[in-house]
Amino acid sequence: MTTFAYPKSIRRAVAAALVLAGVAAAVGGPATAAHARPTLEIAPGGRHMQTSEGEPFFYLGDTAWALFHRLTREEAEIYLRDRADKGFTVIQAVALAELRGLDEPNAYGDLPLIGRDPAQPNEAYFAHIDHVVARANALGLTVGLLPSWGRYWRDGDSQIFTPASAHAYGRFLGQRYRDAGVIWILGGDSNVRTADERAIIDAMARGLREGDGGQHLITFHPRGPGLSSAQVRDADWLDFYMNQSSHAARDLDTGLYVEHDRALTPRRPVIDGEPRYEGIPVGFYNHGHDPRLRFDDDDARQAAWWAVLAGAAGHTYGNNNVWQMWAPGRDPAIGANRPWSDAIDDPGARQMGLLRRFMEAHDFATLEPRQDLILDGPRHGAAKVRLARAADGQRIIAYSPRGAPFTIDLGALDGGMHTQSWFNPRYGATYRFRSEQSQGIQSFVPPSSGEGEDWVLLIEAEGAAP
Repeated sequence: MTTFAYPKSIRRAVAAALVLAGVAAAVGGPATAAHARPTLEIAPGGRHMQTSEGEPFFYLGDTAWALFHRLTREEAEIYLRDRADKGFTVIQAVALAELRGLDEPNAYGDLPLIGRDPAQPNEAYFAHIDHVVARANALGLTVGLLPSWGRYWRDGDSQIFTPASAHAYGRFLGQRYRDAGVIWILGGDSNVRTADERAIIDAMARGLREGDGGQHLITFHPRGPGLSSAQVRDADWLDFYMNQSSHAARDLDTGLYVEHDRALTPRRPVIDGEPRYEGIPVGFYNHGHDPRLRFDDDDARQAAWWAVLAGAAGHTYGNNNVWQMWAPGRDPAIGANRPWSDAIDDPGARQMGLLRRFMEAHDFATLEPRQDLILDGPRHGAAKVRLARAADGQRIIAYSPRGAPFTIDLGALDGGMHTQSWFNPRYGATYRFRSEQSQGIQSFVPPSSGEGEDWVLLIEAEGAAP
């Protein structure tokens, strides 16, 4: 078992926070009941999510696949508090983890299953998951809980599930987390290839529904690049589409995946559940370990803003060192090279919070993609401009990933006058620069241009509700 030592000051601060929150931090302490949170549901119109109280919910996820398997409670507290502070709303983590998840014990020496049998979950292992889910919920975070990584239900040497054991395991999880703030994410980076595999996935979903009484949303995380809509679109348990735009190349337009799924019936919200990760080698290869051949925060922002302005109900961020909770002494996967406790402060994560706060401040649930309003400007490639308009005509938001000029039709704005502002998605600053008549054709030149010089144009009718 690998451990990672933190300075005493950090350990003392975390221990104090745990005590104040009423959490038993000692190893072997009692499991903590999940902190109740408003249930999530699909909003009317089928494009976004909302709480059971009718409040729009912006899905801002972080891939923490190895969270349950590799971190202690104290380490999980550091991670969860950081993500809550930065503005994330969903933490995506796996119960049966990818990296030796069945055979390597968690931080407390516990394996998830007895005899590798999904129908015999180990109570001690899931008591730790209980604790982490409860802490996430208490911090305002919903857990996107993957019952299993894909290799364990997929045909092959690693398969452990049958339809019967998948149903039993799903029912176990559904009952256990019925009152917790979770979203079920099936799949785990795998596609359904055979009727037998589909039977396992359907059985697991049926078990989850029976166990939680239909309390929680369910989606499917496909292998990338891929679409859940191409795998299980006909499933009666699928509540929203999830795609994986993946890590193949720079400047891949994530909005294309969103556009594809928004055109389908039945109408469902769309989320990119795994885009290009900050810090991962581009295309998984990095000969010579050249840092320029790794995705950075510019790549992460571009992926996020393109997806959201194409009509996604939110977005998922990922960091190559964080998803696997890498620390010195562990075998690095896909070129991990920095401790997760350092990588959580990489700039892309903070910038995702800026995106969420901007969208919430400007009625993201009313936005509709309107590429037709871009009359001139980059339509393809790294500088492609994407635009969305509020359904009531009160607001237009356009994203220029390289600060390239563009021209739009202002006739789609409601009201006689509007204000124009530039928002800097790197630092969160807004610069109001003009009031203008809401008519005609106008060109816009962002304050700076070039690689990493992205800008968001905000046009609002004067008197529009904030």
